[in-house]
Amino acid sequence: MQREKVIIVGCQLPTVDDWTYEQSMGELVELVDTARGEVVARLDQKRQQVDRRTFIGKGKVEELAVLIEQFEPDIVIFNAELSPAQSKNIRISLNDPDEMKLIDRTQLILDIFAGRAQSKEGKLQVELAQMNYLLPRLIGQGTQLSRLGGGIGTRGPGETKLESDRRHIKRRIDEIKKNLEGTVAHRDRYRERRKENRVFQVALVGYTNAGKSTIFNRLTDADTYEQDELFATLDPLTRELELPRGGKVLITDTVGFIRDLPTKLVAAFRSTLEEVLGADLVLHVIDSSNPHYMNQIDTTNSVLTELGASELPQLEVYNKKDRLTEDFVGGPLVISALDSNDIETLIGAIEDKIADVLTKVHVILPVRSFEHYHPAKDSMYRLEEKFLDDGSVELVGYMREDTRLYATLKQFEV
Repeated sequence: MQREKVIIVGCQLPTVDDWTYEQSMGELVELVDTARGEVVARLDQKRQQVDRRTFIGKGKVEELAVLIEQFEPDIVIFNAELSPAQSKNIRISLNDPDEMKLIDRTQLILDIFAGRAQSKEGKLQVELAQMNYLLPRLIGQGTQLSRLGGGIGTRGPGETKLESDRRHIKRRIDEIKKNLEGTVAHRDRYRERRKENRVFQVALVGYTNAGKSTIFNRLTDADTYEQDELFATLDPLTRELELPRGGKVLITDTVGFIRDLPTKLVAAFRSTLEEVLGADLVLHVIDSSNPHYMNQIDTTNSVLTELGASELPQLEVYNKKDRLTEDFVGGPLVISALDSNDIETLIGAIEDKIADVLTKVHVILPVRSFEHYHPAKDSMYRLEEKFLDDGSVELVGYMREDTRLYATLKQFEV
């Protein structure tokens, strides 16, 4: 399938240094690539503040018109969120108010999300975010979307429902919110059942394209979508991992984080991201091959703080060691998700972290109390057992304190 030709536009303000600006523009190129587009030209401007009418200055709009004539792009994408008025004024200034596809970073990310959503909840969240974003931009633009055809900026569950009738859109937003209330309640009940089962829960988090899904697949023998692109995973997926030294854990793969993710998108996927809050351990996957991995770590930690998950136990995993650059200064756990030996090392590190989080238990169960043997064995991590000459069994392992079984076993403690 032929990729769409894209011109990207950025505006650097005094509060943004050169390095951060280049990072953001580079990430926009990656987003375009993920959306199956190809950047053919780039326009930059440094300003004290954005132009209220056209975001960039009049001279730069004229330069953009020249680039459009030269490269004949399918779409122009601004690396910021444009107001409805700015979008309209840019079109007027370009003497092409209706025909040209012009979107911003937020709409591009929404477009990628729309292509990734698989679950009912994910699709509803995307559609709700799309409608809330596009509603003010559709008023007075009647047929604009219908003229765009397919491609970047027009994908997703809501694309055929975005009529210009304001009342219709508002009704649809109300419908989606009601449907989401039901799916969120179902997710909450499911999460509570998992907690009641007291199985140790691990959440994979990290900057988008850090390799979370690849690690998830290697750990659990699952078959989730994994690609070297942004937002390969959108819907959370949970699988069980049986640990070699005893015990089982539930591992959940989550949507990747990204710099400057619009607040409305964080809000739209809050219930998805809240899978992290139910975790006993956060597995923070880091792309060690990215020269700017330290900034990606900061972004991920900022989102965790926003979610209220910054105090959860965390294990940092530096992935992609087979693609390290000279900028990498090292980390405690450096692996390649493609190396089976490294995956074994990672599992061992998870077991060690579980031991740090849980409480050590050392008991001797007499023969008369063997009804506790199998429940204890199933509940302990890093289990060591030894049958003694008198028929009793010695168990050493790690388990939760907040269980009835732990209280029961205390009477047999050595």
